[in-house]
Amino acid sequence: MTDGAKILVVDDHEPLAQALSTILARSGYQVVVSPTAENLLALIAAEKPQLMLLDIMMPKVDGLTLLERLKEDERFRDLPVLMMSSMDPEDATVRSLGLGAADFLPKPIRQRELLARVEAHLRLGRAAAESRKEASNRAAMVEILHEITDSLKPDEIYNILVRRVARVLNISKCSIVLAKPGDKTGTVVASFENPMLRNLEVDLARYPEIERALAGSTPVLISDVASDPLYEAERRRWQAERITVPTRSAVAVPFSMKDRQVGVFFLRTTDQGDPLKPADGRFAESVISTAVAAIEKAYDFESAVLDKRRFEALASTDALTGTMNRRALFEALGTELDRARRYNLYLSVLLADLDRFKQVNDLRGHLAGDAVLRQVGELLRHEARSVDLIARYGGEEFVVVMPETVLRGAAVFAERVRSKIAARNFAPAGEEPLRLTVSIGLAGFPNERVTSADSILALADQALYRAKNEGRNLVRE
Repeated sequence: MTDGAKILVVDDHEPLAQALSTILARSGYQVVVSPTAENLLALIAAEKPQLMLLDIMMPKVDGLTLLERLKEDERFRDLPVLMMSSMDPEDATVRSLGLGAADFLPKPIRQRELLARVEAHLRLGRAAAESRKEASNRAAMVEILHEITDSLKPDEIYNILVRRVARVLNISKCSIVLAKPGDKTGTVVASFENPMLRNLEVDLARYPEIERALAGSTPVLISDVASDPLYEAERRRWQAERITVPTRSAVAVPFSMKDRQVGVFFLRTTDQGDPLKPADGRFAESVISTAVAAIEKAYDFESAVLDKRRFEALASTDALTGTMNRRALFEALGTELDRARRYNLYLSVLLADLDRFKQVNDLRGHLAGDAVLRQVGELLRHEARSVDLIARYGGEEFVVVMPETVLRGAAVFAERVRSKIAARNFAPAGEEPLRLTVSIGLAGFPNERVTSADSILALADQALYRAKNEGRNLVRE
């Protein structure tokens, strides 16, 4: 089986060169003939032959010198070279093989011997190339795994995989699509050709290889989308919609996590690229199957982090109002005081207490009272800055911590909050209006009396007490 391999024949004897060309072409090989060895390395670089026949006795420079130069060039070191000559076979063979030739053919050359040796060395060359590719793929896989194990986020791992696999296989399109057998749509979580793409939903009916890979839990190779029966319906749709699709070949490699089919590794080439081969699919399958453990670990870690954050949020949040609770307030306020003291910054604290709130519970019920507290929490969050801390201090009392804010600025904010609460109807639509007011006490840092979170809140409480005693619905420092 020749596979249309290209052979370069270099011989200054034109009748022999033409005879060799005819014999090889009739056997299915592509043949390039050069009557001179001048610019031989450039010719090899341009033609990229899989094997070369080189005459030893060449004008200007002999073939053995050329062979030596060829084997010193890293680009052509693995090219099989069969030397030809009418000189003493024993001497020529020793010298040729010593310089790196694959074989020696004595002249006159016999046709059957020529074809047998050419095919044998091409077969060896293919095997060596496959072995080198496997070694290269193993090295690439080790590098990929080193990189993904340094990441603890699934989306980062997915992007590393598509980027590295695309580069190793020299293809322009590589993506990961999450989907289960029977799904109508899939989610593209990473794409080599569009690194910014995230969580794009795609109609799987447009990708029959993905549907088949998911359904059969085995890789699916489409060598040519223009002729493969699996793509017949898609080709009809392209024609009806006058769509030009540049895809030439595709491989969909399914993968599972925790014994559940979750998606495919999707590789494609365009008209400008070489078609994908089964070996490419096997490499992708090896990479993704080896990477699954890292992906599972990343998902477990992400889930644990999210759970920890949820628990921390629950532990630090007032369930009714969604603001910080008292415990979290003291911790955060202590941190802000330390920062203000260290960097000589201002810090202001508001302590707000709803006036005569007990009457709401007594006359409207505790559900109405809870609704009022939720609305006050929402109002404070809406009016405050993103850097401000809002907490329910207890009962109907709220605290707002304002970093890098002088008391004068905090008083302006407090007055705005006071007026908005006074103007608000807290009753649900259709019910009798419910009006409330609020008293607010302010305290600030720097202040020699402020040494802790307790002390600044105590000062704010004293100011609040004055606001209450002076008639309520007031802001006092």
